[in-house]
Amino acid sequence: MYERYQDAAADAGEPESPLFSVEVTTDGRPTDIEREEAEDVVIEQITSPFDPEHIDIDTRTTTVDLLLSRLRNEMIDLAPDFQRKAGIWTDGKQSRLIESLLLRIPIPSFYAAEKKDGSWAIVDGIQRLTSIARFVEPEAVGADPLKLTGLEYLRNFEDTGFANLSGKLQIRLRETEVVVHVIRRGTPEPVMFNVFARINTGGEPLTRQEIRHALISGRARTLLAELAETEEFRRATGYSVVGDRMADREMVLRFLAFRMTSPHAYKPGDFDAFLAEAMHQVNRLDSAEENRLRTEFLTAMLAAEEIFGHHAFRKYRRNQQRKSPINKALFEAVAVNLASLGDDDREVLRQTDLLDAFAELMEDVEFERAISVGTGDARKVRKRFDAVKDLLETALSRGRIGAGQ
Repeated sequence: MYERYQDAAADAGEPESPLFSVEVTTDGRPTDIEREEAEDVVIEQITSPFDPEHIDIDTRTTTVDLLLSRLRNEMIDLAPDFQRKAGIWTDGKQSRLIESLLLRIPIPSFYAAEKKDGSWAIVDGIQRLTSIARFVEPEAVGADPLKLTGLEYLRNFEDTGFANLSGKLQIRLRETEVVVHVIRRGTPEPVMFNVFARINTGGEPLTRQEIRHALISGRARTLLAELAETEEFRRATGYSVVGDRMADREMVLRFLAFRMTSPHAYKPGDFDAFLAEAMHQVNRLDSAEENRLRTEFLTAMLAAEEIFGHHAFRKYRRNQQRKSPINKALFEAVAVNLASLGDDDREVLRQTDLLDAFAELMEDVEFERAISVGTGDARKVRKRFDAVKDLLETALSRGRIGAGQ
C-alpha cells in the first residue's frame, strides 16, 4: 500500500532457497532489505478508535504564486533532504509537469500539515512543488533553474526557461489554481499520520519513514541522516542499504527507539506511533544523551560486523554462503542487544563462532515469525529481543568457560 516491492531470491542459485519479498527503490530496482509482512495480511488496521471531531482538514484553492510566496517567506517546509537521492524527479518529468500547467491541465492536489506557527509541512506534493519553484523561482528552493526538456506537445518550448516565456504565459503559470488539503494544527499526530498514510496513493507512494520525516522536523531528521551515513553502519550492512526511500534512517530510528525505551516497556498498539514518538524523544535529547546513543550505535555496528560477518542482520541457515536481505526487526534486536553489553563481553563474542547457534535460532518458528510478520506486535517484539539476548548470553557463558574464566 505504501511501498512497491518485488520478490527476490535471497540465495540465488541454492536449490532450496526461499523467496524473500524485498523493498524496491523509486525506479523499481530491488533493494537488499526484506519487506515486513503485516499480520494475516491485514493492512493499515486502526488499533485505536479515532474521534471524527479530531480530524480537521481544510481544503483551500490557492495559486502557484501564493505557494511560491509561502516558500519565499519560509512558511512552507519541504523537509530538507527529503528524497534527496534517486527519488528526485528527472528534468524531463519536471518539465512535463510545467507543460501540463501551461496546457491548463489540472494537477493532483497537495497535502500539508499545519504547524503551530501557521507554516505548512508538505507531505504529498513535494516533488511537484519543487518542480514548479525550480522553473518559476529557483532561488526559493536553492536549486538550479529548470529549462524545459522532453516535452510531448509544446515542443517549440524546448530548452525554454521561465524568463523566456511571454508575459501572458508567465502570468498564466503564476495564477494557476491548485488545491491544497491542509490538516489543521490541533489534529492529534497519530490521527494526522494515519490520514496521510491513507491518502498516500500517488504514483510514488511515500514510505512510513518518509511521512515521519515530513511531519516531524528538528534534530531527529539530521541525526538519523548522520548515523545512516556513517562508515560503521554502511560496513555492517554490507554497503547494501539504499537510502533513497529512507529505509536506512528507519533502521537507525528503530535502534534509537529501543535504546530509549526498553522492549519490555513497549506497549501494544501502533508501531508507527512508537517510532514517531521516538523522533520527538530524539528532538528533546541533550548533547550528552545524544553522544551516548551515537557511541552505542557505532559500537553496535562494529561489533555486529565483527561477530556475524557479512550475515549481520540477515536470516541465516547452516552452511549458507550467499547473503539473505537485511531484516529490519533482526537489525534492531541484534544491534540493541549488542549495545547493551560491556566492552569485555563484546570482545568475548568476537572470539566466538555464533553462526551455528544463530542458524538454530532461525529454526524456531516463533522467532522467525517475530522478525517477519506483524513485527510491531508487543509479544513479537519481546520474543525477538529476548531470544537474541539469550543467544548472546549462552555464547558468552561458553566463551568464558572456553577461556578458563
